[in-house]
Amino acid sequence: MTLDHPNVTRVRTYARERGVDIEVRRFTATTRTAEDAARQIGAEVKRIVKSLVFMVESKPIVVLCCGDNRVSAARLEQIFRTKDVRRATAEEAKAHTGYAIGGVPPFAHAEKIEVILDADLARFETVWAAAGLPDAVFEVHVKALDRLTEGGYAAIAAIPGAE
Repeated sequence: MTLDHPNVTRVRTYARERGVDIEVRRFTATTRTAEDAARQIGAEVKRIVKSLVFMVESKPIVVLCCGDNRVSAARLEQIFRTKDVRRATAEEAKAHTGYAIGGVPPFAHAEKIEVILDADLARFETVWAAAGLPDAVFEVHVKALDRLTEGGYAAIAAIPGAE
């Protein structure tokens, strides 16, 4: 399977230009969901980064969350001090990030988008994230991910039973 798809190239180039070399792996089966990715990689679901696009008022936000967690809309509402928070549609996600849902990487988006990393990601040394396609992933040190996204950490995971 070829690695030179423009989406993969954009993700690798973005990381390399910022001093981080990533090795992208592509699979014949999908890595679109955290469960799919974990199965293909042979990793635990919790080590898969979900890159989710939310709309806060009319502004896109990319939220990075561990594969075993759900994002709490209520926590995002508190962070942004607004009730106008919702998941982006597939069309909105692609328009703002440049990637289809299931392949949205944590960085190298089509436009400058604020990124928030769930504080729970810090429990790992390395994690796996999408590389621009629903069959492409890469492993990255969490500290490098933080630097590449220029994001900030916040407690955004839903508390089981609370929502």
